[in-house]
Amino acid sequence: MRLSRKLEKLFSLDAAQRLWEHICRSTHPVSARRILATIDQDELERLRKHYPYRPNARRINAYEDAAYWIGVNIKHVQDLWLDRAPPLQILDLGCGAGYFLYLCRLFGHEGLGIDTGEDAFFGGTTQFLGVHRVIARITAQTPLPDLGKRFDLVTGHRVCFHWITRDQRKEWTSADWEFFINDIRTRFLKPRGRLLLDMNPRLNGSSFFTEELRVFFESQGAHIFRSKALFAADPNQRARFRQTNNSPRRAQRTRRNSESTS
Repeated sequence: MRLSRKLEKLFSLDAAQRLWEHICRSTHPVSARRILATIDQDELERLRKHYPYRPNARRINAYEDAAYWIGVNIKHVQDLWLDRAPPLQILDLGCGAGYFLYLCRLFGHEGLGIDTGEDAFFGGTTQFLGVHRVIARITAQTPLPDLGKRFDLVTGHRVCFHWITRDQRKEWTSADWEFFINDIRTRFLKPRGRLLLDMNPRLNGSSFFTEELRVFFESQGAHIFRSKALFAADPNQRARFRQTNNSPRRAQRTRRNSESTS
């Protein structure tokens, strides 16, 4: 890599935002070691042997590697301050192996996942981790199934349901995104709820947020930070990653739970 390119990356906006993320996380550390001690990693290995890799599956998706995925999902928890928040109702879109919702439960939250059910290993891990999920597919211009309740937080990490083709040559339009965001806001979020979408980069390594998509998401009220778009239930309000709460008793109870896990 040329020196100019290295310097460009070093002093880019993304680099500054990455540093800010690291600083924020450091103010409320979470112990991965203590969380890993709650998981029988031998059982995860047995599950992988029972449900072997699908043909051509990338080993980067070695979800039996609990140490790696707990580390990844601790960052997700910290970015939303869930390790210091009062108990929340959380819906995770594309919950996969269930690590995120497992961590959320450790910090006193109640979670529900949505996933396609195509990967049998995920069925085994979510059952093993005690994560409840609903089998459904997220498709353009189609409402999500009725779950009978509303949530304080709806999340989607490593989002890829918007790609219509695997080669990313065809993806959701702005109208498709508007339908989806409106469906979440009107049917699944509580009045002070939030929707977080953490987008996968494009195949060439560039950000999902092209200039056109950034303008569109911001027109929908999104607070965009790096790969993340955060929405408030009310499109006229700006969502915050650190949600304030006026219930000191609930917050104190959650802090005690967090400290016992940190």
